[in-house]
Amino acid sequence: MTNIQTQLVPSWKDKLATEFEKPYFQKLATFLNEELETQTIYPPKPLIFNAFEKCPFEDVKIVIIGQDPYHGEGQANGLCFSVNDGVKTPPSLKNIFKEIQTDLAKEFPKSGNLERWAEQGVLLLNAILTVRASKAASHRKKGWEQFTDAVIRLISEEQENVVFLLWGNYAQQKGDIVDDSKHYVLKSAHPSPLSAKHFFGNKHFSQANQYLQQYGKTPIDW
Repeated sequence: MTNIQTQLVPSWKDKLATEFEKPYFQKLATFLNEELETQTIYPPKPLIFNAFEKCPFEDVKIVIIGQDPYHGEGQANGLCFSVNDGVKTPPSLKNIFKEIQTDLAKEFPKSGNLERWAEQGVLLLNAILTVRASKAASHRKKGWEQFTDAVIRLISEEQENVVFLLWGNYAQQKGDIVDDSKHYVLKSAHPSPLSAKHFFGNKHFSQANQYLQQYGKTPIDW
């Protein structure tokens, strides 16, 4: 587990190599080793870096920032807001699909698995990449936030014309490090049922696609 970064695809591994050497990441790896030995952790170990696996650095067109993984059995698959095939669509994701339905006149998907987005260049990045079963936010402030800040900074500095979809205060604060002079930053309320009435109508999906096309990139089939 100390070498968890070996799971990363080469493009990310090379870009983040210095991050893995930092004391905070060494501490994080030690913590995760202990958790994996004594607790049930989600997503399963092979899927912790699934967001990076499915969306290599050079392919990133859109970044969506979530908070931490689902903590129920069989839900989390390493992509923010996404669940495995056959798992009931969670409320926030249901609202995301509703917005896509009204924004782009697309049918409501049968599965909440968002791998199809990731494979088109959508980095579905949780700020915290792991969680203990049944204990939401249990891996907060263990080092993941610093690591995912480094990921966002890297994209902001080394890429151009990436769309950042920041839903809710948490994601918006996390996205403060994005250089909006060369990227497209879209903000709205979170799709959670608590704030969805302010999320609906944001038209982020059509706006993101228009921007991508403007810069000669293939739009996302949401």
